[in-house]
Amino acid sequence: MNYSMIFYLIGWTLNAMAGFMTLPLFVSLYYGESSYLYFIPVIAVSLVLGISLVHKKPKNTVFYAREGFTSFTSVALIWIVLSIVGSLPFIISGEIPHFVDAVFETASGFTTTGSSILVNVEKMSRGMQFWRSFTHWIGGMGVLVLLLAIVPLVGGHNFQLMKAESPGPAVSKFVPKIKKSAAILYAIYIAMTVIQIILLVIFKMPVFDAVVTAFGSAGTGGFGIKVDSMASYSWQIQLITGIFMMLFGVNFTVYYLILTKKFRQAFGSEELRVYILIIALSTLAITFDAGEYFNGFGETLNHAFFQVSSIITTTGFATFDFNVWPTFSKSIIVLLMFIGASAGSTGGGLKVSRIIILTKSVYRELQRTLRPRSVKKVRFDKKPITDDTVRSVGVYLAAYFLVFSLSVLVLSLDNFDFTTSFTATAATINNIGPGLEVVGPAGGFSEFSDLSKIMMIFNMLAGRLEFYPIFSLFYLPFKR
Repeated sequence: MNYSMIFYLIGWTLNAMAGFMTLPLFVSLYYGESSYLYFIPVIAVSLVLGISLVHKKPKNTVFYAREGFTSFTSVALIWIVLSIVGSLPFIISGEIPHFVDAVFETASGFTTTGSSILVNVEKMSRGMQFWRSFTHWIGGMGVLVLLLAIVPLVGGHNFQLMKAESPGPAVSKFVPKIKKSAAILYAIYIAMTVIQIILLVIFKMPVFDAVVTAFGSAGTGGFGIKVDSMASYSWQIQLITGIFMMLFGVNFTVYYLILTKKFRQAFGSEELRVYILIIALSTLAITFDAGEYFNGFGETLNHAFFQVSSIITTTGFATFDFNVWPTFSKSIIVLLMFIGASAGSTGGGLKVSRIIILTKSVYRELQRTLRPRSVKKVRFDKKPITDDTVRSVGVYLAAYFLVFSLSVLVLSLDNFDFTTSFTATAATINNIGPGLEVVGPAGGFSEFSDLSKIMMIFNMLAGRLEFYPIFSLFYLPFKR
C-alpha cells in the first residue's frame, strides 16, 4: 500500500481546509463578530500539519488499479479528518461544545446529509452559520475531486480516487486526463451555484441567505439558517430552490454533454428520463393527496414539488412539516428517501441508475425462469451492461441493508418509536436530513444518545462514500 501517498493527500486536504476556513473568517469580520478568532487557531494548525506532510513529494504519486484498496483507505481517512478538523471551530467557540455533537454536525455537513442536533440554528453567529452551510458545498462534489483538479498526480490510475469518492455504480471521465475531468466538474458546479445565488437575490432574498441556501442546494445538503428551514421565504424563492435541487440531482455528465452540444445523447439518458418521471408522478400524487393542508391547487403543487425535489435529491430543505401529511404522502416521501438522485450527481440514496438496473435484473431472472434456454442481457441506455456490474449492484444492496439493519438495532436502544429509529437511519445512511416523528422537519437529532449519534456519523460517512472506503478501514488490520 502506498502509505506515503495517503499522508500526502491528507496533507493537501488539511491545506485545503485552511483555505476553506478563511471564507467564514472573513464573513465573521464583515459582520463584526468575534467568531473569526475561533477559525484562526484551526487554520494555523491545519497549515502547519498540512505543509509538513506535503513538503516532500512522494517518489511514487500513483494509485494503480491494483492499489484500489489504497484509494479506498485514503478517501475514508480524508473524510474522517474533514469531519474532525471541521468540527473544531464549533467546539472552540462553544457554539456546539460537545465533541460528538460537533462531529455529528460537521459530518452531516460534509456528507451533505443535513441532519442536525441544533435546536435553534438562528442563535449561531453568521460566521459559524456560513461555515456550517459551506461544508455542504465542499462535500457535494467531493474534496478529492477538487484536489485532483489542482494537485499534480501523474501516471497510473488516479481515476481510482475519483471512483472511490464519487457516488453511483459507475463513474465516467469526460476527457482522457482525469485532472481536466475534475476541473470540468467543478466549473459546472461553480457556475450552477452562482446562477442560483443571482436568481435568489433577484427575487429579494438577502445575499447571505441566498449564498448559504445555494450551498445547501448545490451540495444537496439542506442546512438552513432558519428554524423553519425554507417555510418563511416567498413561493418564488421556494420554486427556484426546488428547481435547482432537482438540477443538482442530475448526473453531471448530462451537463457536459449539453455543453459539448451532444443534445441527443444528453436527453436520451435513461436515468434522466426515469428521474424526471419519478419526480413528476410523486409531485402529482402528493398534490392530490395532501391538498387539504394548503390553500388551492397552486400552493399545494408548489409545496409538493419542493418536498419531492428536496427528498429525492436528499437535500432535506422543508417548506412544511410533512409529518402531518396523510399516510399515503408520507409513504411516498419514505420511498423517495431510498431511491435518491442520479449517479454522478451531488445527491445520495441508492441512486436511480441502481433502481433501473435492479428492476431489469429481476425481469431478466423472471424470463430465465420461464425460458431457461434464453440468453438475455440487461441493458442500460440501450447498451448491454456486464454481469459484473449487475453483481456489484446486488452486493452494494446487501451491504446497504446489512448496515441499515445494524443501525436500526443500535438506535432502538434509545427507546424511541420504530418510525423514528427507522427513518433516522434512512435519513443518515441516504444523506437526506429529516425523517419522520421525532426526527421530522420540525424535530431534530439532539435527543439521541452519544452511541446512536456515533452510529449515525458512521451511517453518513458510509452512505456518502458508498460503504467500501469505510469498510476498508475495518479490513486494514487483517490485510497482509
